[in-house]
Amino acid sequence: MDTLVRVVMMFLFLILVTHVSEAYNTCPKCGSIDVPYPLSTDDNCGDPRYKVYCNNGILEFLSTRGFYYKILSINQSAYKLIISPPPIQKGTCYSSDFSSEGLKLDENLPFNISTHNTVMLFNCTEPLYYWALNSSSTSFCRQFENNVEEGIIGCKNTLCCHYLKDSPFTSHMIRIRAIGCTAYPSMVNMKPGSSFDSWTNGIELQWVPPQLSLALRPPKDDRCAESLPTMHGINSLGFITVII
Repeated sequence: MDTLVRVVMMFLFLILVTHVSEAYNTCPKCGSIDVPYPLSTDDNCGDPRYKVYCNNGILEFLSTRGFYYKILSINQSAYKLIISPPPIQKGTCYSSDFSSEGLKLDENLPFNISTHNTVMLFNCTEPLYYWALNSSSTSFCRQFENNVEEGIIGCKNTLCCHYLKDSPFTSHMIRIRAIGCTAYPSMVNMKPGSSFDSWTNGIELQWVPPQLSLALRPPKDDRCAESLPTMHGINSLGFITVII
């Protein structure tokens, strides 16, 4: 019994130390947004693996291709944050991150795109229209183009579709390009049949907690990797083809 008590006390002590450490290392606010641990805006606070940027009072997330996305909200207890989708350039049907081929996360960092995002693709080339995605007259993209200024001006009547971002193969990217689709809005936690007024604009990202992130790092000598399928290519929708 004494051993069990000591183990429990040690566990509670570690939890306390963790919370104190997190509180001590928390970064200051950026504008009106709190920056909870482990997010880091500076080398002296947070965890450097969870880098975000405070630029002129605006908290931003940087993609691996150098595009900044405004952070709209953070849910520390759920390990999630929501970034603003890139605006569609005025008078066009091209997202403003088109030159970087959309959103791309660094797969070596502890962030990924959550499965709660419904992505709408616009201005798609003809072959993509026949993919197994919702491109019917009831697609969310049709509601978007009829209700949002960006959709009305630039993307009206282009080939479009929507899909739930629930594939592990695309958890680090939303891809756009000339041979494919050129613009993408995204909504968080959309429900089937929901009205336009209930939509929440954003791209939800989630992060792996620091302790778990360290535990999940693959060993340097990973012989199991030899048996994994080979990544062969990524098509214009971002799906990866593999060779088994």
